[in-house]
Parts: sequence; C-alpha cells; structure tokens
Amino acid sequence: MAGTVSGWFKRLTRDDDQLHAEVLSDEVDATGAMRALVCCQGDKVRLHGRLRYVDLRPTDTQATLVAELFDGTEGVQLIWLGRRSIPGIEPGRTLNVRGRVAMRDGQKVIYNPDYDLLPVHA
Repeated sequence: MAGTVSGWFKRLTRDDDQLHAEVLSDEVDATGAMRALVCCQGDKVRLHGRLRYVDLRPTDTQATLVAELFDGTEGVQLIWLGRRSIPGIEPGRTLNVRGRVAMRDGQKVIYNPDYDLLPVHA
C-alpha cells in the first residue's frame, strides 16, 4: 500500500515537463525507435518525438530550416538546407525521422532527415 501511495504522490508532484518527457519516452519505446540520449555521431538512426521549435535561419548563401526533435530524453536538431518552410513541420508536431547523426557546436544534428508526419491528436 505504501508503494502505491508514494507512486501516486510522485506523479502528483511532478511538473508538466517531466510528465511530457515520460509520455514521449513511452512512445519511443512503443515505436521501437532509438532514444536520442544514446545515439552518437555517425549512427544511422530512427527517432520518434515532438518538435519543440521550428526556426528559419537565413544566411548569405541559403535559407536553413532548423527544428528540434525532443523524445523525452534529449533534443536533436533537424536541419533542412535550402528550405524556408515545409508543410506540417511546426512546433508540437509528432514525427518519425531517419538519418545520420552529426555533431555541430556540441549538439546532435541530422541534416536533411527523412521524416514521417504523424496524425495530429486533438
């Protein structure tokens, strides 16, 4: 009984970010995707998560669309070179991505990833 009450109390006192991260981690496990926390530079991966932000970063030579995919363990930047926008790529959207992990300024990135947009939940 004490374990049940302490588990209930822990869930009650967690903040929304922790709960959101746990839900995403469970989704990652259910899809069989790799966790962002364990992938390394050079790994060819399949990730599952939600976009935290999407940002257009124009440079002198080309536009770059940057988004962060968060899977409950860690964020990975997705970078589409030469793109100003992509229909469906928006904050809060859930997707599966495939690509090779690189490192840029100490952050995990995937350049021009393949992706599948997942249905929006109401």
